[in-house]
Amino acid sequence: MTPIRGYEAEPCHVVTAPVGTGYRSAVAGLDRGRVLAVDGPAAVDWDTVGAEIGEALAARELAAKPVDMREYFAAWPDIVALTASAALPDDPDFATLSAVDLADFFAEIPAVEAAPDAVTVVFGPGAALVAHDDLWYADLPKRHAEAGIAGGTGRNLGQPAGTGAGTTRRLFYIDWPVLDRHRDALVAVVDRWLDTQDSAAPAWLDGPALRAALAELASQPFRTRPTFNTTSWGGHWAQQRLGLNSEAPNTALGYELIAPESGILIGDPAGPRVEIPLQALVALHPEEVLGTHVHEKFGASFPIRFDYLDTVGGGNLSVHCHPRHDYMRRVFGWPYTQHETYYLMVGGPGRRVFLGLRQGADLDAFRREADRAVHDEVPFDVERYVQTFPAEPHQLFLIPAGTPHGSGEGNVVLEISATPYLYSLRFYDWLRRDRDGRQRPVHVGHAFANLDTTRSGVDVARDLVQQPRTLRSGDGWREEVIGRLPEMFFEVRRIELAAGAVVDDTTDRRFHVLNVVQGDGILVETALGDRYLLAYAETLTMPAAAGAYRVRACGTDPVRFVKALVA
Repeated sequence: MTPIRGYEAEPCHVVTAPVGTGYRSAVAGLDRGRVLAVDGPAAVDWDTVGAEIGEALAARELAAKPVDMREYFAAWPDIVALTASAALPDDPDFATLSAVDLADFFAEIPAVEAAPDAVTVVFGPGAALVAHDDLWYADLPKRHAEAGIAGGTGRNLGQPAGTGAGTTRRLFYIDWPVLDRHRDALVAVVDRWLDTQDSAAPAWLDGPALRAALAELASQPFRTRPTFNTTSWGGHWAQQRLGLNSEAPNTALGYELIAPESGILIGDPAGPRVEIPLQALVALHPEEVLGTHVHEKFGASFPIRFDYLDTVGGGNLSVHCHPRHDYMRRVFGWPYTQHETYYLMVGGPGRRVFLGLRQGADLDAFRREADRAVHDEVPFDVERYVQTFPAEPHQLFLIPAGTPHGSGEGNVVLEISATPYLYSLRFYDWLRRDRDGRQRPVHVGHAFANLDTTRSGVDVARDLVQQPRTLRSGDGWREEVIGRLPEMFFEVRRIELAAGAVVDDTTDRRFHVLNVVQGDGILVETALGDRYLLAYAETLTMPAAAGAYRVRACGTDPVRFVKALVA
């Protein structure tokens, strides 16, 4: 019988590339008269990194001549002016994605000359802009940057001490786009990649080993490292069912696969390992991962995401919508919009999903009541304007951009959606408050500017709550299309397997994303010889280059898994 295991919180991929640890081994090979550039994001503990490299060189009886790139940033008011959002100049929550280059954040790029009696160590964001002999990239997964900002200790890119707290607005829409473009341009040439989650003792890969590891991953099944966050409406399913984050207040948001933030663990599951951003893999191998057709359409952007919304024992999500195509491009700067779907992992009697407008809803009254809730904190019955549907387990709800929606309390939603994920435009949030006692942001202007009034009445049930259509079937298995709309660039299918059944499939030159929604799990085997055991609730990416693969049901009960692909 195929083995069964539970949900794995830190999936690690064993590759042939060796993983090193610590600065002393990392500096081996450096010598006097060379310039070492150590680049990376702003959230890295650069004071520790610079000091530890200096100590490691001293242990080899080499002097270090440090150059801190943070000292060359432009004045903070100039950076703020440079990155101001013309389309959203006074918006407290959103900004247009920044198209500024990292070099523009500096008052000057220092002219560094090699010291004949020392190793010149240039460190900090933008270090690669300095003429250098060796290039390292010191990375820190984005969840650490977000936690620092949320905790009041983090600062934004180029922000000096004494200028106030950093903001997630700048982090999401300015810092990350700027830093991501810079990082992706370095992956092909970096000499060493450091994972600085332990800033005093990083794990690392040298450049050729890094690129060899990414080349392996580009053609084999892989999981990204999941992250579960808490929020005001959060539930406890992931804690109770998956055994995650037991000390956290809740497990509201489960980031299974969100390309801008997801990382892939590489190395020894019981030893040293590094976390590499998924975006770095796609930047280096876009056609192998995405497929030619998808790459031509989306560039190096991985366009599908999988995440969980857990409200079991929590509260209703806000009723919100997402930007429509033109608004997303013109105002927010994303080249494609945030179409979504909800797959109900957990629901049941009395549970509901908010979706679409009621037939004949008075939109002027809806707007007036939404405004009063924000400005005067007057609650209102949002169901006068927005429909609800029973939250039946294994039902898929389609949510094109502009459609008002939200999950009710007591559900676990698997969101299978377009990759943009930071644009929930709230009509109503039940007057909830954040951890500081302030009313949570509600974006009435943005929401009503994007409201699709055609998603109303009986058309919602007909178009957005679809019934499965059998696509193909065989001995003990059936594949169904459970969600497809002409305006949505991806579709969702579900495969049902009897106990022990096997189904053959192929990526057909475009990536697939799989998730086990019922049963003990599946064993995925590719024609290239790769095997991956995928447990309940786990998400697996099948790169386009993986080609033909076979899926076998694990355990003694039937199994269901969903599959998303670009149509």
